[in-house]
Amino acid sequence: MTVTTTARQRPTATGPVRKGGPGPPRRRVLDRVPARLRRVGLPYLLLLPALALELLIHLVPMAVGIAMAFKVLTPRYIRDWTTAPWAGWDNFRVSVDISAPVGEALLHSFLVTCAFTTLAVGLSWLLGTAAAILMQDRFRGRGLLRAAFLVPYALPVYAAVITWSFMFQRDTGLVNHVLNDQLGLVDTPPFWLIGDNSFTALVVVSVWRSWPFAFLVLMAGLQNIPRELYEAAAVDGAGIWQQIRRITLPSLRPVNQVLVLVLFLWTFNDFNTPYVLFGKSAPEAADLISIHIYQSSFVTWNFGAGAAMSVLLLLFLLVVTALYLLATSYRRKKSADV
Repeated sequence: MTVTTTARQRPTATGPVRKGGPGPPRRRVLDRVPARLRRVGLPYLLLLPALALELLIHLVPMAVGIAMAFKVLTPRYIRDWTTAPWAGWDNFRVSVDISAPVGEALLHSFLVTCAFTTLAVGLSWLLGTAAAILMQDRFRGRGLLRAAFLVPYALPVYAAVITWSFMFQRDTGLVNHVLNDQLGLVDTPPFWLIGDNSFTALVVVSVWRSWPFAFLVLMAGLQNIPRELYEAAAVDGAGIWQQIRRITLPSLRPVNQVLVLVLFLWTFNDFNTPYVLFGKSAPEAADLISIHIYQSSFVTWNFGAGAAMSVLLLLFLLVVTALYLLATSYRRKKSADV
């Protein structure tokens, strides 16, 4: 018996082609892109939504703020700031003229912010490092204690700082109750939210909020240090301080480089803590530059000068960040060469 196969029924690589049936599958558009281009371009394609949001939320307002710094922007033009008169560099000249009241006040605020940032970042790093090292050893209740250390970082900033503002009240606050009534360390209850003590109160609240973040980052960094190094050092007779100096701190150097930079940027720009603690008008001793710019913009209604101060602050942070990254990169390269 002879079977005749027509062209319509001739088998192919994908099976017999039937009348009205589906043809060979089409290649997807992504398959037509070269593999190397897919491998290189896919990460950027995935980052595109985040970059668009970053442009919308941060870069566009930043560009508007820079443009406002060159305007004579008063409440008269606040509805349509583009029609405000052009000021040129006048707002910047007034801000940096330390012989004038505006420039002198800005310089004082800048120095207060530098001192505050140095103390807050240094104490936060020190407490975070000590707590992270102590939490490496296993003991009963370690997990509960770790969770308790992270409570200040997990609390909403407004709830936490408002609680501290009640604690710092002169007559009814818990701080004065402990210092004066319980411990007898002071003769009269001091004022914490006004006067020179306001700087101490601000540093205490900032450290209380920041050190759990340092603790969390450093505790994660300590997990990458092999325990065999400590065991070998203990066999060689190295004490706890020698182990921290020779093993822990050098191993945590890459983590500390990023941690210190992040803490510096967060603390130097901190607006929520002093605003909630002191209100719109901070004491002179705690006049951080973020509050000072706010007062220059929304209290004296000179938005052009406030925008110019913000631009100067941005330039300062960019310069400090660039120098810090260059210094750490040079030190890392020098260590690798050695």
